[in-house]
Amino acid sequence: MKKILTLVVLFAAVTMTAQAQGVKFGVKGGLNITKMTFSEDVYKSDNQTGFYIGPTVKISLPLGFGVDIAALYDQRSAKVEDTDIKQKSLNIPVNARYNIGLGNKAGIYLTAGPQFGFPVSDKVYDTEVGEYRLKDANLSINFGAGLTLLGHLEIGFTYNLAAGKSGEFTGYDDVDTHNNAWQIGAAFYF
Repeated sequence: MKKILTLVVLFAAVTMTAQAQGVKFGVKGGLNITKMTFSEDVYKSDNQTGFYIGPTVKISLPLGFGVDIAALYDQRSAKVEDTDIKQKSLNIPVNARYNIGLGNKAGIYLTAGPQFGFPVSDKVYDTEVGEYRLKDANLSINFGAGLTLLGHLEIGFTYNLAAGKSGEFTGYDDVDTHNNAWQIGAAFYF
């Protein structure tokens, strides 16, 4: 009985602390620097820039832990031979967070978690080396860090690592494509 009572009191304390810490809504946006890689040397690609923007929510938990979730319109591009490929997606990152406070108005945060992506535009591109088809959905892993300033503004960077193929070239089963990106951005929470 003592253990159950202790667990109930602990749960109530955590719940009240989480409510006191709160949930913050905001908007997030930034710049993508994409590198498309292929397993064959025949295909050459260049780094390209893109952007992302959308609503976000941050849930703060006790002891500096938390979660942030967003729904981002994400545009990444790459040049394969002489063809520009623009991948326009709805990306949903779900990141675990750890915050280190540097006083009342500043802090450092670390994030990591999965990101689910769904194309919202063309999925097929004709290139000099064949037809390139984006997958209907993709999974990637985010690793990031940044600064929290004035309790509302966050500035940071994220590395988005594709967990599988981003697309396929028709007729080339052995070509492994990945669409990784560095992201530099900011979020403002109300």
